Amino acid sequence: MRTRETPNKWFTFSVVAVGVFMSTLDGSIVNIALPAIMADLQAPLATIEWVMLIYLLTISSLLLSFGRLSDIRGRRWVYTRGLLVFSVGSLFCGLAREAGWLIAARAFQGLGAAMIMSCTQAIVVETFPASERGRAMGMIGAVVASGLTVGPALGGVILHVFNWQTIFYINIPIGVLTATAAAMLLRGSPSDQPRPERFDAAGALLLALSTGTFLYVVTHGYKDGYASPTILILAGVAVLSAAGLIWEEFHVDHPIISPSLLKIRLFVLPVAAAMILFAGLFTIVFMMPFYLMHPRGFSENQAGYLMMTLFAFLFVFAPISGILSDKIGSRMLCTLGMAIVALSLYLLSNITPTLARIDIAWRLALAGAGTALFTAPNNAAAMGAAPARFMGIAAGTVATVRNLGMVLGIALAGTIFNVVFFHQSGGVLFKEYRPEYEPIFMAAFRYAMRAGAVVSGIGIVVSFMRGPDAP
Repeated sequence: MRTRETPNKWFTFSVVAVGVFMSTLDGSIVNIALPAIMADLQAPLATIEWVMLIYLLTISSLLLSFGRLSDIRGRRWVYTRGLLVFSVGSLFCGLAREAGWLIAARAFQGLGAAMIMSCTQAIVVETFPASERGRAMGMIGAVVASGLTVGPALGGVILHVFNWQTIFYINIPIGVLTATAAAMLLRGSPSDQPRPERFDAAGALLLALSTGTFLYVVTHGYKDGYASPTILILAGVAVLSAAGLIWEEFHVDHPIISPSLLKIRLFVLPVAAAMILFAGLFTIVFMMPFYLMHPRGFSENQAGYLMMTLFAFLFVFAPISGILSDKIGSRMLCTLGMAIVALSLYLLSNITPTLARIDIAWRLALAGAGTALFTAPNNAAAMGAAPARFMGIAAGTVATVRNLGMVLGIALAGTIFNVVFFHQSGGVLFKEYRPEYEPIFMAAFRYAMRAGAVVSGIGIVVSFMRGPDAP
């Protein structure tokens, strides 16, 4: 088996990278198309925002369950079918002529993306020897950064030449060809080993319900009002379904979330640190465009190019960080990376409306470099600490906490910004920017960014507490 695997490991990596790139790209490329979609489908913004939100909610709610399913049916089975589901979902998105149908199609597309994301890191771990996993994880991090970076620019080019439906149609041939290649390359590999275990369908349903309602409460609480009936009901559903999930997982033979994983220090602490890291990072990703286009006065294109600085440095440093982690382990790299992100947030909290472009760019570059130093070693440590029989659920957990961190960072920044703006403006909600709002905007911005810095500061401690990597 070893002889057959070694020549194919980079071919396998390429197939995995395409799936990662597609699912990541589709999370960012659609954002640039929303104005065109809104105009074409004649739908209000409050409806069109669900084109983005339903994709994120679906992925986050189902990642763990598909990770567990891949432990049972095999990574090859879940990954190839995920690519096909994603391709069919892309077709439905392109054919949609009403906003409701497009949102439903995006949910179906998110189902395929969750299947893809739940397997990728597990396939990499099973394909590469331990001495090369950090390097491989670093390159996966670079692929993720590529998808996030290229998305808006590629979307702009496609929209300039074609219609918004092309953004979805382009996925279809790529997805089908990649599924075919993965089915051949992974046949008979460690990623194609089913196990005679029962899938916990009740646990999967409770997990999706608790995660989905929790994320809705977190993302919409400050807009709808935390005391509104909708938010209170959904919060109650989240709590009850989470309690039901805990009971279910302790009373079935093959749970979705294995309690034994929670006893592994080198798995739990890196997972917790990852959620903190992405919460801090997405405080920047969410808040900076508002600063760049309002007080700073840049156009959308100028703001987009500046934001690319962050992801460009993530792309450059992620493979280097992965190679280093193979030699020195994850503890110091992850601690240093988290500290750099915290420093970047603090420095960004002190910017002014007249700051030079280069001074904004190097602060964003710090955040990208810190994230790159952290991500590959952290993922390699968490995946390396998980037992082989739980590799799928471990990969699903790592991907889930990344999405949860993104959502929590956006929710934290949005809540703090809106509360501060509301109080300092005498009860005005931030719906549009006016020049007289500049001092209030900057005060709210500073509070939000410093909150992100505090969260990342906690992450420094969590990252260091993991201790040395297992030999």
